[in-house]
Amino acid sequence: MNGRHDLSPPEHDGGLSHDLPVLARRRMIRLMAGASLVPLVGCTSQEKPSASPSSSTSSAECAEIPEETAGPFPGDGSGGVNVLKESGVVRSDITRSFGDSAGSAAEGVPLTITLTVVDAASGCGTPKRGAAVYLWHCDREGAYSLYSEGVTDENYLRGVQEADDEGRVTFRSVFPGCYPGRWPHVHFEVYGSLADATAATSITNTSQLAFPKDVCDTVYATDGYGASVRNLSSLSLEDDGIFSDGHDRQLAAMTGSTGDGYTAALTVPV
Repeated sequence: MNGRHDLSPPEHDGGLSHDLPVLARRRMIRLMAGASLVPLVGCTSQEKPSASPSSSTSSAECAEIPEETAGPFPGDGSGGVNVLKESGVVRSDITRSFGDSAGSAAEGVPLTITLTVVDAASGCGTPKRGAAVYLWHCDREGAYSLYSEGVTDENYLRGVQEADDEGRVTFRSVFPGCYPGRWPHVHFEVYGSLADATAATSITNTSQLAFPKDVCDTVYATDGYGASVRNLSSLSLEDDGIFSDGHDRQLAAMTGSTGDGYTAALTVPV
């Protein structure tokens, strides 16, 4: 596999100029909510988290997942590259490239990502069965397949899943690296159906999942993540351009270990 080793791809996630419109919109929503006394605390995973938000929810506490930028490397057709229309993109194991790019696999600490998509209007009580999620993230070296130098011919760490009867989608992946300027994260888009996702139309929600610092520190102490240790040391969730205005509804609940692999779980109200 041809990979990057400097962990400094240019203008990841578009930088502040790309993110500011989204941040401004989120802050306006919070101001409006404050004026109407509507709480904005959302649903969280029921698994016991590491450095996680509260796992208890009620109808009054349920709110839609915060809307975030998809960044400059979505691969959903909006930036020219469209992986969603390729045969094989519907899959649970996203560690390896597929189709014409098949052969290479991303390396790193094993990670299972489980998102539970629920109806926010129901107070997070109704699973969104039949919804679909397109999920993607950078590799251990901070590179995005299809875009970053050295991995433009790869499409690993991207995939689509249809929500089951419980609203769950599960992806087998590897823990992403930390590149300069951004807290470790995973991108995802929610669609009303699998047909919408594979046609790359009618996105209902776009957001990001954040990882707790203690888990990042543990993972980055393993082989292959050396540059991530340096990059993470100058960052915090509170200062991140995406998560700085509130990350309680986007912080994954984590279980596992570097030896057995980790599971990241998040409830996604839409």
